Parts: sequence; structure tokens; C-alpha cells
Amino acid sequence: MKKSRKVSLQTKIVSLIIALILFVVLLLAGIFVYIQSVDTKRQVEQLALQTAKSLSFMPAIKDAFQNNEHKSTIQSIAEQVREQAGADTVIIEDRSGVMYSHSNSELIGTKSNNPYNYEALTFGGYYTLEGNGESGPALMAKAPIIVHNGDYDQVVGVVTVEFLIKGIESNILSRTKEIILFSLAVLVAGIVGGILLARSIRKDTLGLEPNEIAALYRERSAILLSIKEGIIAIDQNGFITMMNTSAEEMLHVNGDYMQQHISKVLPEFHMERVLENDQEIAFQDKVFILNMTPILENNNTVGVVCSFRDKTELQNLVNTISEVRKYSEDLRAQTHEFTNKLFVLSGLLQLGHYREAIEFIQQESNIHQSQNHILFHQIHDAKVQAILLGKIGTASEKKIDFHIEGDSALHPLPDHIKVSHLITILGNIIDNAFDAVSEREEKSVSFFVTDIGHDIVFEVIDSGIGVPAEKITTIFQKGFSTKGNNRGYGLANVKEMVDVLEGTIEIQNEKNGGAIFTIYLPKTLKEST
Repeated sequence: MKKSRKVSLQTKIVSLIIALILFVVLLLAGIFVYIQSVDTKRQVEQLALQTAKSLSFMPAIKDAFQNNEHKSTIQSIAEQVREQAGADTVIIEDRSGVMYSHSNSELIGTKSNNPYNYEALTFGGYYTLEGNGESGPALMAKAPIIVHNGDYDQVVGVVTVEFLIKGIESNILSRTKEIILFSLAVLVAGIVGGILLARSIRKDTLGLEPNEIAALYRERSAILLSIKEGIIAIDQNGFITMMNTSAEEMLHVNGDYMQQHISKVLPEFHMERVLENDQEIAFQDKVFILNMTPILENNNTVGVVCSFRDKTELQNLVNTISEVRKYSEDLRAQTHEFTNKLFVLSGLLQLGHYREAIEFIQQESNIHQSQNHILFHQIHDAKVQAILLGKIGTASEKKIDFHIEGDSALHPLPDHIKVSHLITILGNIIDNAFDAVSEREEKSVSFFVTDIGHDIVFEVIDSGIGVPAEKITTIFQKGFSTKGNNRGYGLANVKEMVDVLEGTIEIQNEKNGGAIFTIYLPKTLKEST
């Protein structure tokens, strides 16, 4: 199927303007021509009637008819008046129709066959009419010549003044030409103005057609909706002109943000830092990484597009990856430990030391049997089991006595507690306990868990030196560490995850040294109850 060719916006605008101007010009020109035509005829009628009356009232004309003398002077008077009035024909005749004046002197003295004299001769009426005159179709004015005969007045003749219709039409046409020329000038000016207006609109739309603008708008809306980063557009005065859904969700704003100043939404935003990238600004309890790009028009900044992402989410992702890496290392340590034991067992068997091999197997079996019984028969959550297995391997590699309390018991955890939460919480707490006993002579760490009641309780006890009382309140702050720079994020991440799960952490010091970390996680969240 052949694709229809779309008409450009410029062509539409110019065509519409031409059509409107042409319609208006033709309408006004038609009205003006009609008014001119009517007005011209009215003026000619008035002139013809006035001329006829003037001649009929002249004493010289009346005397010539009354005394029947000097009738030869009527022609000269009539011709003089005709030339002054611009009439085509002036006819003066008596009641019998004998003409005493005519533009054609050869007809003087002859009778006319004018059928339009009846009212003037009979009733003495003054009137105008259109008909066939002596020289063709004409507009005629009739005026009776009235003389006094004693006690009465007598109509002795009639004056006829004729203006040819073709002369009147010629006069109207000359005026119409002026109107047509003026209309053409207006039409040309309108076309030029329409073209300039269309070009200006096309320039404002960057040369794009309406369908292209609509397509770009749909694409822009889809792109902004699909982008997970927050996007805000700001004009040169700092007022918001656009914000995508992700930005609304991150900043907790509704649809009333349009034309609000950016400082009301992001108080720490500074437009003068438009060329800086990866700015960090705080908003409520979050930290955003901000990038800004200027909107340029003729090398002038007319606005800013600001994109930002939640650094907190990025940090959580990094922490999760870090904890998963630790979990992987724990499993690797356990694999390495069992590999070493298999090598020892293989060596004993190859050397024929069967009794020592049996004793070694029994010793390891006794050690793991108790822990495995607790781990697989009393703790029924696979996520916790996997983490503890990894930590058992790490402890064995580090020569740390890590054991699970015999009265530990745990059912499968609720769905809102994810493996990433457990890796961060249990992984960091147990690792900290391992670090606390690494330099001690007695390297002992115990783990206890129970889900009796409304909370799930995790408890880790180490044989380290404990936590100084003055540091208990600051130990969960980000960056706090006793191990040097670029440390101190583990317990901060633990606190953050516990807060997410609406739990609490308690720290106590044992009398004989060592620290007790107790974590309480509710089985149900407040939002879901």
C-alpha cells in the first residue's frame, strides 16, 4: 500500500492563512463593490434629477415656452448645463413631444417617441428611472416645465437628463480596479506574513513537524518512565519543569511540583555547580549522587537536566556483594579444612597406621556429630544452616573453637528475612567475634538462636576483651573501627539491616571478659500487620 505523503506544518499554515485572507478580501471587496455600485447610482440619480429640476425652473426656459419666443436659446442653455453636469443627453420637449434641445442637433424639431413622459406631463411629477434612452440604455431623470397662466399652472413641457448605463458601469469598474489592486496588495502581504510566521514556528520547533514532535514526546515519556534514576529538568531561574516517576518516588513528592523552585524539593541543590559530576547531597535519611548537564541555546545556559541515584541503595548493593564474597570465602575455608583432613587420613592409610586413622575419624566424627545434630536437626532454616557451615569452616581454619549452643532451635524464617539480610547480620557479627579472639590465648566463640516468642533471637558470645563501655554507643557508627583506615562498615551495615527488619541489637560484656551481641528480629513487620 502506498504511503500517503504528509503535508508539512509550514504548508498548512501558509495555506490556511492564504485561504482566510482570500476569503476576507473577497468578502470585503464584494461588499465594497456593492456599496460603491449602489452609491454611484444614487449619486447619478441625484445629479440627473437636480439637473433636470434646475433646467425646468430656469426663467429663460419658462419664458421661451410661455411666449413661444426665443426657443432657439433652449439648445444652448441645455448644452451648457449638460456639459457642466457631465450628462450624456439633455432633452427639452413640449407636450406634443417636439424636441427643442438634444445632444444630436439634427434631431431638434423632431418628435420623440419617449414613453416615460406620462407622469411628468400628466401629474407634474419629478422622478428617475432606468430605460432605453435616446442613445441607448440609460438612467433618466424627468422634470416637468410648469408656467403660470392666470389662476392655474400649466405643464408645457418636460426636461429629460440621461446618463448612459455603460458610463455608470465604467465609473464603477474604475473604482473596482482600485479595490482589486488594494486587495491583491493585502493578499500578498498576508502570504508573506504567513510564510514568515510558518518559518518562525518551524524554527521554534527545531524544524520538526507536529507528528515528529508527538513521536518524540511519546518516546521521551517512555524513556523517562523506564529510567530508574531520578531525572529533573530545571529552567534558568531554578524552577522545576519536569520530573520523572523515579524522581517523584525518591523525593516523596506528588504532581504539585511543577513550577516550584528546586530549593523547596532539594534544599542542598546548587545550579552554579552545573559542570560538577557525582555531587553528593543529603535528603532526609538518604544520600544522592547527583549529575547535572546544562541545556544550551545559542551557547547560553537556559536550564539544567539533573540525574541522581540513591547512594544508599548502591552502598547496600556493595555491602551485599561483599558479604556474599565473605560467605564464599567461608565455604572455601571449610572445603580447604576438610581437604587437609582428607590428606591426613589418606597419609595414615598409606602408611598402614590404620588404628591412628580410625581414631582420627572417630575424633572428627565426635566433634562434628554434636554440631551437625544441632545444625541439621534443631535449626531448620537452610539459609542459617549454610551461613553457620561456612563459619564453622572459617573457625576451623583459624583454629577458633566455634560451637553452636545445644539448646538452639529455629524454625524456617519468615519470608521478609532474606539471605542477604542474614549474610550481613550474622556474617559480620560472627566475623567480629572471630577477630576479637584472634589474638587471645583462649579462642572461643559460641552461637545461640531461638524463635520462642514473637522475636527471633541470635546471640554471639566471644572470649575476647569485650567492648569498652564508652564505645558501646558509637560502635555502630559508619567508619568506627579499631583496625585502621577504610574499615568500620561491618557493624554499621548490621545496624542498618536490623533497622530495616525493625529489630534491635544489645551489647553486653561478660564478667570474665568477652562480649555478648544479641539481635532481636520480629517475626512480622509492623507494615504487614
